[in-house]
Amino acid sequence: MKTLKILVAVAFVIAVSAFALNKVSVNKIIKGYSIGDVATDFKLKNIDESYVSLADYKEAKGFIIIFTCNHCPYSVAYEDRIIELNTKFKPLGYPVIAINPNNPKSYPEDSFDNMKIRAKEKGFTFPYLLDDGQSIYPQYGATKTPHVYVVEKTIKGNVVKYIGAIDNNYKDANAATKKYVEEAVYALLKGEKVPVQITKAIGCSVKA
Repeated sequence: MKTLKILVAVAFVIAVSAFALNKVSVNKIIKGYSIGDVATDFKLKNIDESYVSLADYKEAKGFIIIFTCNHCPYSVAYEDRIIELNTKFKPLGYPVIAINPNNPKSYPEDSFDNMKIRAKEKGFTFPYLLDDGQSIYPQYGATKTPHVYVVEKTIKGNVVKYIGAIDNNYKDANAATKKYVEEAVYALLKGEKVPVQITKAIGCSVKA
């Protein structure tokens, strides 16, 4: 009986240790990119069933990568502004690439089929990709929806120039006094330093 108790105790300690190590590993991954890092490319499924990567955009000067989803009220509040960003900056070389990082098993509203429905309802003019397997958002370090990464295409690769929120008022676009993403892209187009490089992303947590 003593031997059994000892074995059970040892197994419990091993399990707890393994869980702790896993948490450390996940936290390390979630740290993601900093300003100046070269962002990884990806090949993710779009709502039109094609696969999209940054390398597909030969003429792009950079990208506005936005981790967003269907169900989050913050993401919904920003949808029109995301469409506007693509309308404004895609012709200038900075298209929007939207990525849904959520696990559809946890939130069926964020399923691939529902992504198609939402994109059609809103008239999305940009790729809306599914991070199937949730392997891309941890590399970037996205923790919220929406969470924005503005990257500039350089000879080194796609360099991260801005991380954070779209603007400073999720409730009302007209009341926003700081349009962080717009200011970042305009600065890059002028060959200038981005005035505000990091802000706090306001939104729902990414659902694993």
